[in-house]
Amino acid sequence: MMKKLFLSVFVVLVVLIVVAVIVVGFFLGAIVKTGMETVGPKITQVSIKVDAVNLSLLTGSAGVKGLVVGNPEGYKTPKAISVGSAAVGVNPFSVLSDKIVVRSVRVEAPDITFEGNPFSGNNLSAIMKNVNAATKGAGSEPTNAGAKPAGQSGKKIEVDDILISGAKVHVSPSSLGGKEMTLPLPDIHLTNLGKDKDGITAADLTRRMLDAITSATIKAVANNATDIGKGTGKAVGAGVNKITSGLGGSFKKSTN
Repeated sequence: MMKKLFLSVFVVLVVLIVVAVIVVGFFLGAIVKTGMETVGPKITQVSIKVDAVNLSLLTGSAGVKGLVVGNPEGYKTPKAISVGSAAVGVNPFSVLSDKIVVRSVRVEAPDITFEGNPFSGNNLSAIMKNVNAATKGAGSEPTNAGAKPAGQSGKKIEVDDILISGAKVHVSPSSLGGKEMTLPLPDIHLTNLGKDKDGITAADLTRRMLDAITSATIKAVANNATDIGKGTGKAVGAGVNKITSGLGGSFKKSTN
């Protein structure tokens, strides 16, 4: 009798713990969403919106839906990057430690909008400049004495594997008369970020991912600039000639 009672109590406790973890995971998703929309703009200096974040502490998995990164002021297109969904695998026990261990990040088919000149000013480079400032990469100092830049405080992060696949770049620089061309990007693969005991900050992780995306995008746009001009008519071709003539030998080197 006592054994049955003990087993019944044990089962009830396990069920309650599972329910508690599920409930906490649900609210943590909302907290993460708020954090992304609050801390993200401080790092990038552009708007960041997320439809939803789903987090399961039991499986160590998370999903992000409807991520949209806006453009800096002065650019006509409404967004720089949009991601329909992304999957993240986390070591659930690391959430309680000083360093959160992310096993994998999978981003599929993101849409990237490129506006401007690949070498002398564009929306992605402008965002990258803001992120570098947040990580002191641009030599900026905190506004308040003793205060840390956005994304530098709090828990550190380790990310073992990041794969961004199926990305497409929509090219619409003003110098090409507003014409648009869609270019595919090769897969972007990053590994072993923050593997040392200190890890990296959220701002550092943002910088490394955005740097990889920006570099791949600018390379694709530069390598296809001539094809963009040929494919969209004489007026657009004249716009491309203005870009390439301003770049001089650097454009030729990049396309070899």
